[in-house]
Amino acid sequence: MGEQTKLPVGIDDFEKIRRNGFYYVDKTKLIEQLFINWGEVNLFTRPRRFGKTLNMSMLKCFFEIGTDPALFDGLAISSNEQLCKEYMGKYPVIFISLKNVEGLDYEAAKYQMIELIAKEAERFEFLEDSFHLTNSEKDKYTSMITLLEGTYQMSDELLLSSLQTLSELLYKHYGKKTIILIDEYDVPLDKAFQHGYYQEMVTLIRAMFGKALKTNNALKFAVLTGCLRVSKESIFTGLNNFKILSITDTRFDEQFGFTDKEVKELLAYYHVENRFDETKEWYDGYHTASGERLYNPRSVVCALTDNQLSNYWVSSGKYDSIFTYISHNVDEIQNDLTLMFAGEKIPTGIQEYAATAPELKTKEEIYSAMVVYGLLTYDNGKVFIPNKELLGSYAAMMKKEQSLGYIYRLANISTQMLQATLAKDTETMTKIIQYAHNTEVPILSYNNETELSAIVNLVYLSARDQYRVEREEKAGKGFVDFIFYPVRYDQDCIILELKVDHSPEDAIAQIKEKDYALRFRGKTAEKNKYTGRILAVGISYNKETKEHDCKVEEI
Repeated sequence: MGEQTKLPVGIDDFEKIRRNGFYYVDKTKLIEQLFINWGEVNLFTRPRRFGKTLNMSMLKCFFEIGTDPALFDGLAISSNEQLCKEYMGKYPVIFISLKNVEGLDYEAAKYQMIELIAKEAERFEFLEDSFHLTNSEKDKYTSMITLLEGTYQMSDELLLSSLQTLSELLYKHYGKKTIILIDEYDVPLDKAFQHGYYQEMVTLIRAMFGKALKTNNALKFAVLTGCLRVSKESIFTGLNNFKILSITDTRFDEQFGFTDKEVKELLAYYHVENRFDETKEWYDGYHTASGERLYNPRSVVCALTDNQLSNYWVSSGKYDSIFTYISHNVDEIQNDLTLMFAGEKIPTGIQEYAATAPELKTKEEIYSAMVVYGLLTYDNGKVFIPNKELLGSYAAMMKKEQSLGYIYRLANISTQMLQATLAKDTETMTKIIQYAHNTEVPILSYNNETELSAIVNLVYLSARDQYRVEREEKAGKGFVDFIFYPVRYDQDCIILELKVDHSPEDAIAQIKEKDYALRFRGKTAEKNKYTGRILAVGISYNKETKEHDCKVEEI
């Protein structure tokens, strides 16, 4: 294949990546695992941007008759000679991706699905002249092609049976059963939630899947992908050959998303292995059921391409929007959100099948949906914000959405708090933190420093535009509550320590005693070292008097 030097930004076509020398993170072990954990119909549910479409394209290239074996040279699957000999290039494959089906009404969405299926049917134009088909069967094929000309209005029956019919025609032509791949099967359902025709779309997809995947003697096996496991009772009724392989399943753990090992290899390939810790901080944080840590592949590739660690989680619609989910129950989620933004983990259960937008009411349902779409991660019975990239998206939401109440109010006085800190204006600082206490924030029982830390995190939210804010950072001889690392080396540095039932002077004394400032002083020979002031900030709360106190000292 030649040396691979380019990164495949936005490319989810396996053949294009391999033929054009793009870097490919090898996920072909998925093929072996598919046969080990065999199901006639297999559903993979994974968050968005975790490589589902690329994996489906890879499966198509492997199984489809006429494939180029050279596409798999040097990849993991090539070492399994028996499996390659038996299956590579041996089967007809139908590959449909529904990820762009998003009609404003049912008829528009239905037509988009018809168009996709008709275009896929066009790939097999040889069926029109096949010696293996009768004239009646050829007419069936021609009918599918003419769907593109608008005759779809005649009846839904042709659409409902289209995948089954096409697979039967391919089976008769080749004498080999057909493999059906359906990518992002749940996107039309998501859009139907939004635009009010959910039941019609459920009925359509249930009937289409039932014909193609249940009562189809021409089917070898099928693979479906999506973010959402729509309840088996509503979509996959009667599919007793159906196997769900979800984020809570230990099988296939490493085949969606990048692992630690794969990210290290990728960074080393481009000679930036020294950026692994930063990359981990930005894009790691997702977890499989077996405990494997996973990275968002799209963001890692974009960061390498731009040579910049940044937020590449760009919302492409309603189901990427954090507030879409939180808005269903702001009152119950406010406090959890405040704690999660401060780095805490919130106990909850997860029910993937219940993550259907119109039905989100309880925190468990909302968090389930957010995990499914990659907006939270789930590990050991708790949910939390996975990484710095998503943290930036949460911060932007907090400053924008007024219905978040105290979170919105505190986020929007955070610029004033930073300015007061840099000016050593402790009177203003104390007023702001006291305002946070008096603004009916239900989280402020202040029984421990965690709650105080969560609110302080909010009142310094705007500092994240100018600083890399770290919490519970190992510095000097111990741990400090917050360190604010400036974006520029000539900016002022901030070390912030919190105390409950102790004075701010005690907090600053701890900062000095533990030598927390060592993080900023650097080594004499260092080219890039901080030249601005180092400010020690102590913030205290007295549980008896309900009063706060602040102190800022240059050290």
